[in-house]
Amino acid sequence: MKAHTIIKYPLSTEKTIRLMEAENKLIFVVDYQATKGDIKKAVEDMFKAKVDKINTLIVKGRKKAYVTFNPQTPAIDVATQLGLM
Repeated sequence: MKAHTIIKYPLSTEKTIRLMEAENKLIFVVDYQATKGDIKKAVEDMFKAKVDKINTLIVKGRKKAYVTFNPQTPAIDVATQLGLM
């Protein structure tokens, strides 16, 4: 799978902003079949950012990936690249 087909779009809600500031995380809606390894590689390739951990959650037929970035890579920088900030 290609990176742009794995990562569908970022979520921008009050909760995601709070997670970004407090825990250096961003939340993305991702392809239903994507594995944690696929998601990690796609995020690292797309944003040139170091990812520490991926957690996934499936709700109402869509898969969300909670991406925890390495302290060297502030999530706010990635959010700025995405135009969320």
